[in-house]
Amino acid sequence: MNILEGERVDYIAGTNLKVLQSPDVFSFSIDAILLGRFVSVPIQKGQILDLCTGNAVIPLLLTMRSKANIIGVEIQSRLANMAIRSIEMNELHNQIQIIESDLTKMPTEMNRSSFDVVTCNPPYFETVTEHEKNRNEHLAIARHEIYCTLDDVIRVSSQNVKQKGKVAIVHRPERLTDIMNTMRVHRIEPKRIQFVHPKEKKDANMVLVEGIKDGKPGVTCLPPIIVYHNDGNYTKSFRSIYEGNE
Repeated sequence: MNILEGERVDYIAGTNLKVLQSPDVFSFSIDAILLGRFVSVPIQKGQILDLCTGNAVIPLLLTMRSKANIIGVEIQSRLANMAIRSIEMNELHNQIQIIESDLTKMPTEMNRSSFDVVTCNPPYFETVTEHEKNRNEHLAIARHEIYCTLDDVIRVSSQNVKQKGKVAIVHRPERLTDIMNTMRVHRIEPKRIQFVHPKEKKDANMVLVEGIKDGKPGVTCLPPIIVYHNDGNYTKSFRSIYEGNE
């Protein structure tokens, strides 16, 4: 397995799983790990789809929680290649498959309505400046709705998830109304919400949302996650979640 110039090998917190990263492209952060810990997944068998998979950190993490087959979809060639090599490095190629594709144009051989769970850590921002695009196209695509919108993500998730299957995303709290409205438009009923706060008494800067395809109305708001103490150290409760000990 080749490690290219500028790449490094990082570990997913609380695991022995290795992930290829590079400062030249978008690296995974807390939000991806929290989504991988938050989503409800089948334990023994099933099918999981991860959209905007990046370097496959969510599929890799989910192998610690599920024996399901996992497909990750990534539009950027370089990130898709890093994902494939990360999977090979962890010898998980029998469980995880990476498809390099625009999520709105996925291969027709993929069976719609066949997945038990769909996850996505999508681009958060609706607009992007030319300066941001020119400075680092990889980061711009990962952070901004250049190739897919929030509606695209939720629509494609709904098309691919089974009846009563689950769809889970992580996003910005300011987009929560858009998320819930768009989920309902596409027959995903929001069922679980959890806010993530950088510190106590600080506004939330992330939200985790899980819905069920054609589920019954009724939302559970989970206790908030507080990431840091005022001294900058992780809180005990966050570390427990982040490292998978909860």
